[in-house]
Amino acid sequence: MSELSIFHADIKAILEQARGKARSAVNSAMVEAYWLIGQRIVKEEQYGSSRAVYGERLLANLSRELSASLGKGFSYANLRNFRQFYLTYPDWEICYTACSKLSWSHNRLIMREENAKARAYYLAETVDQQWTVRQLERKIQSHSYQRLLSSQSDVSLVSTTKAESLGDFIKDPYVLEFLQLPESSHLRESELEQAIIDELQKFLLELGKGFSFVARQMRISTETSHFFMDLVFYNYLLKCFVIIDLKTGKLTHQDVGQMDMYVRMFDDLKRGEDDNPTIGIILCDSKDETVVKYSVINDSQQLFASKYQRVLPTEAELIAEIEREKRLIGAHQEHQSASSASDPKAQ
Repeated sequence: MSELSIFHADIKAILEQARGKARSAVNSAMVEAYWLIGQRIVKEEQYGSSRAVYGERLLANLSRELSASLGKGFSYANLRNFRQFYLTYPDWEICYTACSKLSWSHNRLIMREENAKARAYYLAETVDQQWTVRQLERKIQSHSYQRLLSSQSDVSLVSTTKAESLGDFIKDPYVLEFLQLPESSHLRESELEQAIIDELQKFLLELGKGFSFVARQMRISTETSHFFMDLVFYNYLLKCFVIIDLKTGKLTHQDVGQMDMYVRMFDDLKRGEDDNPTIGIILCDSKDETVVKYSVINDSQQLFASKYQRVLPTEAELIAEIEREKRLIGAHQEHQSASSASDPKAQ
């Protein structure tokens, strides 16, 4: 590259950086303005003798006044959004730490979440992972926060740069509606794998933060045999490799044994000195809970079995699934406690 080309590139970079800062400053100012408008509307409503009727008339009149003098953007619906924004985050100092870093479109999606912990999670993750509005919308529609709960003992999730627990990274179920696979027809594992590769960027987003793709059908060889691992990723937050084995049928004890072997082999032959132990995820169409309960998954910190769904679940379906998982985890913990109490060696 010539000196002149380098000079032109530097000027362009300076301008792009300045424009980015300008957009960020404008965005922050507008989010603050909408919060202040919401605050003023709520205070004015409190002066009315009949708050519901007075509030509707107040917003309708204000919408006409602002639209006439300032143009579009101040419809009755938008003013209700400004009002809701303030009611959702009445403390501006708390709101400012995250809300002002996101666009109004991001905030409008997040504030519709009734669960305060879910809102905090989506705010933090959107800032940290720089989700687009479309990506955030899918995360909310696929109930990403709730799906993480099934692998959490402490459900107060926050965005972290360090892995506090594997539960912050492993979901159950994974939702793969973006693959557009037929819901009822039987799939071959090779078809599922190819569909994931074709939509790899979306699959990485579904996996969560910190994942990068390494290989498909990675071969590991011993003196006598060759083994092929469906999908291999690396998570730079967990600082470890993640092996995913795809199963289009119900989980079996043979599947668990195979993944256990894969993880042990990978740690022995591929893992670097600075890498943490490898994680193995069996992604299956359905799980046999008896197999999970009595297999090495139950006692392993590195092996996981998660279901995948081909369509977006409803909130009711997801809640039922999470509650079922919690009951199974609770029963397992009680069983372990009883076993420890009755084992003389554990005393």
